[in-house]
Amino acid sequence: MVGEAASSFSPILLLFTFAIVATGPTLILSRMIAPRRTPNPVKFLPMESGQVPQGEGRTHFMMQYYSFVLMFVVFDVASIFLYAWGSSILDLPKSATLPIIGFLAIIFAAFAFALYQAGRKDIW
Repeated sequence: MVGEAASSFSPILLLFTFAIVATGPTLILSRMIAPRRTPNPVKFLPMESGQVPQGEGRTHFMMQYYSFVLMFVVFDVASIFLYAWGSSILDLPKSATLPIIGFLAIIFAAFAFALYQAGRKDIW
């Protein structure tokens, strides 16, 4: 029983070991070959294409695509969870449909809010 559980986690352990073994030397090597320069105070000045900026540095953030980005995020999250639920629906008990109905209610509420925001042109 314990051997079966340990063998089922062996690919995960192997992947984790490979990640440590692969990233360790890479980080050390990049530290070794990176150029070392003394800090230049001119380099840290705020510049715009080689010119010292004039005026206020803040710009207006366009809200034109906010609702579309919000709808994409909602659709993306919904599709990830619905794919996982749908691919194993035959193995799940009947009571597993109640949480997904609650999840869909939350997702549709967020989608309705995004559509409401899309209709509000005054915030653009």
